[in-house]
Amino acid sequence: MRIRELIVYRVDDNEKLLGDMAYIMDCFEKGAQSGKKEELRDTFYGCMQGLLELGGNHGFYGNLWHCYLTNLLVNHENSYSRSTEIVGAIQGTINEAVLHDIVIFKELYDYDFSLILEELNVQGFELVMNYSPSTEESKVYNQRIKERICSLAKRFNENNTPEEMKDTLTDFYKDYGVGKFGLHKAFRIEENDNGASIVPILNIAHVNLDDLVGYEIAKKKLTDNTDAFVQGKKANNCLLFGDAGTGKSSSIKGIANAYYEQGLRIIEVYKHQFKYLNDVIAQIKNRNYKFIIYMDDLSFEDFEIEYKYLKAVIEGGLEKKPKNILIYATSNRRHLVNETISERENNMHLNDTMQEKLSLVSRFGVSIYFGMPDKKEYQNIVRVLAQRNNLGVDDATLMLEANKWEMSHGGFSGRSAQQFIDYMLGKQ
Repeated sequence: MRIRELIVYRVDDNEKLLGDMAYIMDCFEKGAQSGKKEELRDTFYGCMQGLLELGGNHGFYGNLWHCYLTNLLVNHENSYSRSTEIVGAIQGTINEAVLHDIVIFKELYDYDFSLILEELNVQGFELVMNYSPSTEESKVYNQRIKERICSLAKRFNENNTPEEMKDTLTDFYKDYGVGKFGLHKAFRIEENDNGASIVPILNIAHVNLDDLVGYEIAKKKLTDNTDAFVQGKKANNCLLFGDAGTGKSSSIKGIANAYYEQGLRIIEVYKHQFKYLNDVIAQIKNRNYKFIIYMDDLSFEDFEIEYKYLKAVIEGGLEKKPKNILIYATSNRRHLVNETISERENNMHLNDTMQEKLSLVSRFGVSIYFGMPDKKEYQNIVRVLAQRNNLGVDDATLMLEANKWEMSHGGFSGRSAQQFIDYMLGKQ
Protein backbone atom coordinates (compact mmCIF):
# COMPACT_ATOMS: atom_id res chain seq x y z
CA MET A 1 0.00 0.00 0.00
CA ARG A 2 1.28 3.42 -0.99
CA ILE A 3 1.64 5.16 2.37
CA ARG A 4 5.22 6.13 1.47
CA GLU A 5 3.78 8.18 -1.39
CA LEU A 6 1.80 10.47 0.91
CA ILE A 7 2.76 14.13 0.48
CA VAL A 8 0.72 16.36 2.79
CA TYR A 9 -0.58 13.68 5.15
CA ARG A 10 2.76 12.07 5.85
CA VAL A 11 2.39 9.65 8.73
CA ASP A 12 4.97 9.41 11.48
CA ASP A 13 7.20 6.33 11.41
CA ASN A 14 6.06 5.66 14.97
CA GLU A 15 2.58 4.90 13.64
CA LYS A 16 3.31 1.18 13.77
CA LEU A 17 -0.22 -0.06 13.21
CA LEU A 18 -0.56 1.66 9.84
CA GLY A 19 2.95 0.59 8.82
CA ASP A 20 2.23 -3.04 9.70
CA MET A 21 -1.10 -3.06 7.86
CA ALA A 22 0.48 -1.48 4.78
CA TYR A 23 3.29 -4.07 4.87
CA ILE A 24 0.79 -6.94 4.89
CA MET A 25 -1.23 -5.38 2.06
CA ASP A 26 1.94 -4.84 0.01
CA CYS A 27 2.97 -8.47 0.40
CA PHE A 28 -0.39 -9.65 -0.91
CA GLU A 29 -0.46 -7.11 -3.75
CA LYS A 30 2.95 -8.29 -4.94
CA GLY A 31 2.16 -11.96 -4.39
CA ALA A 32 5.03 -12.22 -1.92
CA GLN A 33 3.06 -13.74 0.93
CA SER A 34 3.85 -17.42 0.27
CA GLY A 35 7.00 -17.76 2.35
CA LYS A 36 5.93 -15.27 5.01
CA LYS A 37 2.54 -16.51 6.09
CA GLU A 38 3.45 -17.17 9.73
CA GLU A 39 5.12 -13.77 10.05
CA LEU A 40 2.23 -12.01 8.30
CA ARG A 41 -0.36 -13.86 10.38
CA ASP A 42 1.36 -12.87 13.61
CA THR A 43 1.66 -9.25 12.42
CA PHE A 44 -2.01 -9.15 11.41
CA TYR A 45 -3.15 -10.40 14.81
CA GLY A 46 -0.96 -7.69 16.34
CA CYS A 47 -2.82 -5.12 14.24
CA MET A 48 -6.13 -6.53 15.40
CA GLN A 49 -4.98 -6.18 18.99
CA GLY A 50 -3.99 -2.57 18.32
CA LEU A 51 -7.39 -1.77 16.82
CA LEU A 52 -9.21 -3.34 19.77
CA GLU A 53 -7.05 -1.28 22.13
CA LEU A 54 -7.98 1.79 20.09
CA GLY A 55 -11.67 0.98 20.49
CA GLY A 56 -11.31 0.50 24.23
CA ASN A 57 -9.21 3.61 24.88
CA HIS A 58 -11.05 5.98 22.54
CA GLY A 59 -14.56 4.61 23.00
CA PHE A 60 -14.91 4.06 19.24
CA TYR A 61 -17.51 1.68 17.85
CA GLY A 62 -18.40 0.07 14.54
CA ASN A 63 -15.59 -0.49 12.01
CA LEU A 64 -12.41 0.15 14.01
CA TRP A 65 -10.20 0.18 10.90
CA HIS A 66 -12.27 3.04 9.52
CA CYS A 67 -12.27 4.82 12.91
CA TYR A 68 -8.48 4.48 13.08
CA LEU A 69 -7.94 6.04 9.66
CA THR A 70 -10.47 8.78 10.42
CA ASN A 71 -8.73 9.56 13.69
CA LEU A 72 -5.44 10.00 11.80
CA LEU A 73 -7.05 12.46 9.37
CA VAL A 74 -8.81 14.63 11.96
CA ASN A 75 -5.64 14.94 14.04
CA HIS A 76 -3.16 15.56 11.22
CA GLU A 77 -2.07 19.20 11.42
CA ASN A 78 -0.60 20.33 8.10
CA SER A 79 -0.70 23.37 5.82
CA TYR A 80 -4.06 22.32 4.37
CA SER A 81 -5.89 21.31 7.54
CA ARG A 82 -4.71 24.41 9.40
CA SER A 83 -5.75 26.67 6.51
CA THR A 84 -9.24 25.19 6.23
CA GLU A 85 -10.02 24.98 9.95
CA ILE A 86 -13.00 27.23 10.72
CA VAL A 87 -12.82 29.01 7.29
CA GLY A 88 -13.44 26.04 4.97
CA ALA A 89 -12.24 25.31 1.43
CA ILE A 90 -9.29 27.24 0.01
CA GLN A 91 -7.82 27.72 -3.45
CA GLY A 92 -4.43 26.69 -4.77
CA THR A 93 -2.19 23.79 -5.75
CA ILE A 94 -2.34 22.35 -2.24
CA ASN A 95 -5.77 20.93 -3.14
CA GLU A 96 -4.20 18.69 -5.79
CA ALA A 97 -1.60 17.41 -3.31
CA VAL A 98 -4.29 16.70 -0.73
CA LEU A 99 -6.45 14.87 -3.28
CA HIS A 100 -3.41 12.75 -4.19
CA ASP A 101 -3.19 11.71 -0.52
CA ILE A 102 -6.93 11.15 -0.11
CA VAL A 103 -6.82 8.74 -3.05
CA ILE A 104 -4.40 6.64 -1.00
CA PHE A 105 -6.52 6.92 2.16
CA LYS A 106 -9.58 5.92 0.12
CA GLU A 107 -7.73 2.79 -1.02
CA LEU A 108 -6.92 1.99 2.61
CA TYR A 109 -10.50 2.73 3.61
CA ASP A 110 -12.07 0.49 0.96
CA TYR A 111 -9.52 -2.33 1.22
CA ASP A 112 -10.98 -5.83 0.92
CA PHE A 113 -9.43 -8.02 3.62
CA SER A 114 -11.09 -11.25 2.48
CA LEU A 115 -8.01 -12.69 0.70
CA ILE A 116 -5.78 -11.94 3.71
CA LEU A 117 -8.26 -13.54 6.12
CA GLU A 118 -8.58 -16.63 3.95
CA GLU A 119 -4.90 -17.25 3.17
CA LEU A 120 -3.66 -16.47 6.67
CA ASN A 121 -6.56 -18.33 8.30
CA VAL A 122 -7.34 -15.36 10.55
CA GLN A 123 -10.20 -15.77 13.02
CA GLY A 124 -12.14 -13.04 14.83
CA PHE A 125 -11.62 -10.12 12.43
CA GLU A 126 -15.37 -9.50 12.48
CA LEU A 127 -14.89 -8.23 16.06
CA VAL A 128 -12.77 -5.41 14.68
CA MET A 129 -15.17 -4.66 11.82
CA ASN A 130 -18.24 -4.41 14.05
CA TYR A 131 -16.97 -3.40 17.48
CA SER A 132 -19.19 -2.63 20.44
CA PRO A 133 -17.37 -0.92 23.34
CA SER A 134 -17.75 -2.12 26.92
CA THR A 135 -18.34 1.46 28.06
CA GLU A 136 -19.29 4.68 26.32
CA GLU A 137 -16.55 6.55 28.14
CA SER A 138 -13.30 7.40 26.38
CA LYS A 139 -9.91 7.89 28.00
CA VAL A 140 -8.87 10.18 25.13
CA TYR A 141 -11.97 12.11 24.03
CA ASN A 142 -15.18 13.26 25.61
CA GLN A 143 -18.48 11.86 24.37
CA ARG A 144 -19.09 14.70 21.91
CA ILE A 145 -15.74 14.33 20.13
CA LYS A 146 -15.90 10.55 20.05
CA GLU A 147 -19.32 10.66 18.39
CA ARG A 148 -18.12 13.13 15.79
CA ILE A 149 -15.18 10.94 14.78
CA CYS A 150 -17.33 7.79 14.57
CA SER A 151 -19.94 9.70 12.55
CA LEU A 152 -17.26 11.01 10.19
CA ALA A 153 -16.00 7.45 9.67
CA LYS A 154 -19.52 6.46 8.60
CA ARG A 155 -19.78 9.43 6.22
CA PHE A 156 -16.47 8.47 4.61
CA ASN A 157 -17.98 5.03 4.00
CA GLU A 158 -20.79 6.69 2.05
CA ASN A 159 -18.38 8.65 -0.17
CA ASN A 160 -18.02 7.01 -3.57
CA THR A 161 -14.95 8.92 -4.77
CA PRO A 162 -11.79 10.45 -3.28
CA GLU A 163 -13.13 13.87 -4.29
CA GLU A 164 -16.22 13.33 -2.14
CA MET A 165 -14.08 12.09 0.72
CA LYS A 166 -11.86 15.18 0.48
CA ASP A 167 -14.92 17.46 0.55
CA THR A 168 -16.31 15.64 3.57
CA LEU A 169 -13.01 16.01 5.42
CA THR A 170 -12.76 19.71 4.51
CA ASP A 171 -16.29 20.29 5.83
CA PHE A 172 -15.25 18.63 9.10
CA TYR A 173 -12.25 20.96 9.41
CA LYS A 174 -14.54 23.94 8.75
CA ASP A 175 -17.07 22.86 11.36
CA TYR A 176 -14.75 21.59 14.08
CA GLY A 177 -11.13 22.32 13.18
CA VAL A 178 -8.17 19.97 13.26
CA GLY A 179 -6.00 18.36 15.93
CA LYS A 180 -6.20 19.16 19.61
CA PHE A 181 -7.42 22.73 19.10
CA GLY A 182 -10.18 21.57 16.79
CA LEU A 183 -11.44 18.71 18.90
CA HIS A 184 -11.22 20.19 22.40
CA LYS A 185 -12.70 23.24 24.10
CA ALA A 186 -10.31 23.88 26.94
CA PHE A 187 -6.61 23.43 27.63
CA ARG A 188 -4.01 23.79 30.35
CA ILE A 189 -0.26 24.33 30.34
CA GLU A 190 2.24 21.59 31.14
CA GLU A 191 5.86 22.50 31.68
CA ASN A 192 8.57 20.38 30.05
CA ASP A 193 12.21 20.55 29.06
CA ASN A 194 11.33 22.53 25.93
CA GLY A 195 9.23 25.14 27.74
CA ALA A 196 5.45 24.82 27.80
CA SER A 197 3.04 22.45 26.07
CA ILE A 198 -0.67 23.14 25.59
CA VAL A 199 -2.61 20.00 26.50
CA PRO A 200 -6.38 19.36 26.33
CA ILE A 201 -8.64 19.24 29.37
CA LEU A 202 -10.76 16.19 28.58
CA ASN A 203 -13.69 16.71 30.92
CA ILE A 204 -14.62 20.37 31.16
CA ALA A 205 -17.77 20.97 33.22
CA HIS A 206 -20.72 21.43 30.86
CA VAL A 207 -21.92 24.71 32.36
CA ASN A 208 -24.30 27.01 30.50
CA LEU A 209 -24.50 30.72 31.26
CA ASP A 210 -28.22 30.24 31.92
CA ASP A 211 -27.30 27.86 34.75
CA LEU A 212 -26.02 30.88 36.68
CA VAL A 213 -29.11 32.35 38.31
CA GLY A 214 -29.18 36.13 38.32
CA TYR A 215 -26.24 38.40 37.39
CA GLU A 216 -27.93 39.26 34.10
CA ILE A 217 -26.10 42.57 33.67
CA ALA A 218 -22.72 40.97 34.41
CA LYS A 219 -23.37 38.08 32.03
CA LYS A 220 -24.48 40.45 29.27
CA LYS A 221 -21.28 42.50 29.57
CA LEU A 222 -19.28 39.30 29.30
CA THR A 223 -21.21 37.90 26.33
CA ASP A 224 -21.22 41.25 24.50
CA ASN A 225 -17.44 41.41 24.70
CA THR A 226 -17.05 37.76 23.71
CA ASP A 227 -19.51 38.15 20.80
CA ALA A 228 -17.43 40.99 19.41
CA PHE A 229 -14.25 38.94 19.83
CA VAL A 230 -15.42 35.82 18.00
CA GLN A 231 -16.85 37.98 15.19
CA GLY A 232 -13.45 39.58 14.64
CA LYS A 233 -14.46 42.98 16.02
CA LYS A 234 -12.62 45.03 18.61
CA ALA A 235 -12.84 43.50 22.10
CA ASN A 236 -11.20 43.94 25.48
CA ASN A 237 -9.47 41.82 28.06
CA CYS A 238 -11.90 41.09 30.91
CA LEU A 239 -11.53 41.08 34.68
CA LEU A 240 -14.34 39.35 36.59
CA PHE A 241 -14.02 40.38 40.23
CA GLY A 242 -16.11 40.21 43.37
CA ASP A 243 -17.13 37.96 46.23
CA ALA A 244 -16.26 34.27 46.41
CA GLY A 245 -18.81 31.77 45.15
CA THR A 246 -20.72 34.21 42.98
CA GLY A 247 -20.20 32.51 39.61
CA LYS A 248 -17.11 34.15 38.12
CA SER A 249 -15.39 30.89 37.19
CA SER A 250 -18.71 29.31 36.15
CA SER A 251 -19.25 32.19 33.75
CA ILE A 252 -15.92 31.47 32.04
CA LYS A 253 -16.86 27.79 31.71
CA GLY A 254 -20.19 28.87 30.26
CA ILE A 255 -18.38 31.04 27.72
CA ALA A 256 -16.19 28.09 26.70
CA ASN A 257 -19.25 25.94 26.06
CA ALA A 258 -21.35 28.64 24.40
CA TYR A 259 -18.78 29.77 21.84
CA TYR A 260 -16.95 26.55 21.01
CA GLU A 261 -18.90 26.10 17.76
CA GLN A 262 -17.78 29.60 16.72
CA GLY A 263 -14.11 28.70 17.10
CA LEU A 264 -13.46 29.91 20.65
CA ARG A 265 -10.95 28.00 22.79
CA ILE A 266 -9.95 28.52 26.44
CA ILE A 267 -6.42 28.02 27.79
CA GLU A 268 -6.06 28.05 31.57
CA VAL A 269 -2.77 29.42 32.88
CA TYR A 270 -1.70 29.46 36.52
CA LYS A 271 0.22 32.30 38.11
CA HIS A 272 3.50 30.39 38.36
CA GLN A 273 3.30 29.74 34.59
CA PHE A 274 3.18 33.38 33.52
CA LYS A 275 6.81 33.18 32.45
CA TYR A 276 5.62 30.89 29.63
CA LEU A 277 2.98 33.29 28.31
CA ASN A 278 5.06 34.39 25.32
CA ASP A 279 5.73 30.75 24.46
CA VAL A 280 2.00 29.93 24.67
CA ILE A 281 1.08 32.91 22.50
CA ALA A 282 3.66 31.90 19.89
CA GLN A 283 1.95 28.48 19.59
CA ILE A 284 -1.53 29.86 18.95
CA LYS A 285 -1.19 33.26 17.28
CA ASN A 286 -1.32 31.94 13.70
CA ARG A 287 -4.29 29.59 14.13
CA ASN A 288 -7.80 30.35 12.86
CA TYR A 289 -9.35 29.99 16.32
CA LYS A 290 -10.04 32.69 18.88
CA PHE A 291 -8.26 32.02 22.16
CA ILE A 292 -9.02 33.24 25.66
CA ILE A 293 -6.13 32.85 28.06
CA TYR A 294 -7.92 32.26 31.35
CA MET A 295 -6.48 33.07 34.78
CA ASP A 296 -8.59 31.96 37.72
CA ASP A 297 -8.48 33.54 41.17
CA LEU A 298 -5.85 36.03 40.12
CA SER A 299 -4.12 38.01 42.87
CA PHE A 300 -0.58 38.86 43.88
CA GLU A 301 1.07 39.48 47.21
CA ASP A 302 3.45 42.42 47.50
CA PHE A 303 6.52 40.17 47.19
CA GLU A 304 5.34 38.41 44.01
CA ILE A 305 6.56 39.75 40.66
CA GLU A 306 4.73 37.47 38.23
CA TYR A 307 2.28 40.27 37.49
CA LYS A 308 5.07 42.03 35.61
CA TYR A 309 5.08 39.19 33.04
CA LEU A 310 1.34 39.61 32.66
CA LYS A 311 1.54 43.38 32.21
CA ALA A 312 4.13 43.03 29.45
CA VAL A 313 2.07 40.44 27.58
CA ILE A 314 -1.23 42.31 27.82
CA GLU A 315 0.15 45.62 26.71
CA GLY A 316 3.56 47.21 26.80
CA GLY A 317 5.91 44.76 25.07
CA LEU A 318 7.45 45.41 21.68
CA GLU A 319 5.40 42.69 20.00
CA LYS A 320 1.73 43.53 19.53
CA LYS A 321 -0.70 41.09 21.11
CA PRO A 322 -2.28 38.96 18.35
CA LYS A 323 -5.88 39.76 17.39
CA ASN A 324 -7.03 36.19 18.06
CA ILE A 325 -6.09 36.28 21.76
CA LEU A 326 -7.75 37.89 24.78
CA ILE A 327 -7.10 37.49 28.49
CA TYR A 328 -9.96 36.81 30.90
CA ALA A 329 -9.21 36.70 34.62
CA THR A 330 -11.24 36.19 37.79
CA SER A 331 -10.31 37.58 41.17
CA ASN A 332 -11.77 38.27 44.59
CA ARG A 333 -9.77 41.50 44.58
CA ARG A 334 -10.49 44.61 42.56
CA HIS A 335 -6.88 45.77 42.45
CA LEU A 336 -5.21 42.34 42.05
CA VAL A 337 -1.90 43.30 43.72
CA ASN A 338 -1.89 43.54 47.50
CA GLU A 339 -0.78 46.79 49.09
CA THR A 340 1.21 46.67 52.32
CA ILE A 341 0.95 49.08 55.26
CA SER A 342 4.61 50.03 54.84
CA GLU A 343 3.89 51.17 51.29
CA ARG A 344 1.06 53.38 52.48
CA GLU A 345 3.27 54.95 55.13
CA ASN A 346 6.09 55.71 52.69
CA ASN A 347 4.56 58.87 51.22
CA MET A 348 7.68 59.66 49.19
CA HIS A 349 7.11 56.78 46.79
CA LEU A 350 3.42 56.13 47.44
CA ASN A 351 2.21 57.44 44.08
CA ASP A 352 4.84 55.52 42.09
CA THR A 353 4.01 52.29 43.91
CA MET A 354 0.26 52.70 43.46
CA GLN A 355 0.63 53.49 39.76
CA GLU A 356 2.81 50.39 39.26
CA LYS A 357 0.19 48.14 40.80
CA LEU A 358 -2.93 49.81 39.44
CA SER A 359 -1.50 49.76 35.92
CA LEU A 360 -2.16 46.01 35.79
CA VAL A 361 -5.89 46.50 36.39
CA SER A 362 -6.05 49.25 33.78
CA ARG A 363 -4.91 46.77 31.14
CA PHE A 364 -8.26 44.98 31.49
CA GLY A 365 -10.58 47.09 29.36
CA VAL A 366 -13.72 45.48 30.81
CA SER A 367 -14.21 44.96 34.56
CA ILE A 368 -17.31 43.04 35.64
CA TYR A 369 -18.48 42.91 39.25
CA PHE A 370 -20.04 39.78 40.79
CA GLY A 371 -21.42 40.71 44.21
CA MET A 372 -22.73 38.57 47.06
CA PRO A 373 -26.53 38.17 46.76
CA ASP A 374 -28.76 39.45 49.54
CA LYS A 375 -31.13 37.13 51.39
CA LYS A 376 -33.97 37.56 48.88
CA GLU A 377 -31.69 36.87 45.92
CA TYR A 378 -30.13 33.88 47.69
CA GLN A 379 -33.57 32.39 48.33
CA ASN A 380 -34.53 32.91 44.69
CA ILE A 381 -31.38 31.05 43.60
CA VAL A 382 -32.30 28.18 45.91
CA ARG A 383 -35.84 28.03 44.52
CA VAL A 384 -34.66 27.98 40.91
CA LEU A 385 -32.04 25.28 41.57
CA ALA A 386 -34.58 23.19 43.49
CA GLN A 387 -37.02 23.41 40.59
CA ARG A 388 -34.33 22.49 38.03
CA ASN A 389 -33.39 19.43 40.07
CA ASN A 390 -37.01 18.39 40.81
CA LEU A 391 -36.28 18.47 44.52
CA GLY A 392 -39.93 18.16 45.53
CA VAL A 393 -39.71 19.99 48.89
CA ASP A 394 -42.37 22.49 49.94
CA ASP A 395 -41.26 26.13 49.87
CA ALA A 396 -41.48 26.77 53.60
CA THR A 397 -39.29 23.78 54.44
CA LEU A 398 -36.90 24.61 51.61
CA MET A 399 -36.39 28.20 52.80
CA LEU A 400 -36.00 27.14 56.45
CA GLU A 401 -33.33 24.58 55.60
CA ALA A 402 -31.62 26.90 53.13
CA ASN A 403 -31.30 29.64 55.75
CA LYS A 404 -29.86 27.17 58.25
CA TRP A 405 -27.37 26.02 55.63
CA GLU A 406 -26.02 29.44 54.70
CA MET A 407 -25.38 30.35 58.33
CA SER A 408 -22.83 27.55 58.67
CA HIS A 409 -21.58 27.34 55.10
CA GLY A 410 -20.15 30.68 54.06
CA GLY A 411 -23.18 32.95 53.89
CA PHE A 412 -25.25 34.02 50.90
CA SER A 413 -23.74 32.94 47.59
CA GLY A 414 -24.60 30.95 44.52
CA ARG A 415 -22.02 28.37 45.55
CA SER A 416 -23.57 27.79 48.99
CA ALA A 417 -27.01 27.56 47.34
CA GLN A 418 -25.77 24.86 44.95
CA GLN A 419 -24.07 23.01 47.80
CA PHE A 420 -27.32 23.13 49.79
CA ILE A 421 -29.30 21.67 46.86
CA ASP A 422 -26.68 18.92 46.43
CA TYR A 423 -27.01 18.17 50.16
CA MET A 424 -30.80 17.93 49.90
CA LEU A 425 -30.58 15.69 46.83
CA GLY A 426 -28.13 13.47 48.68
CA LYS A 427 -30.57 13.07 51.55
CA GLN A 428 -33.23 11.84 49.13
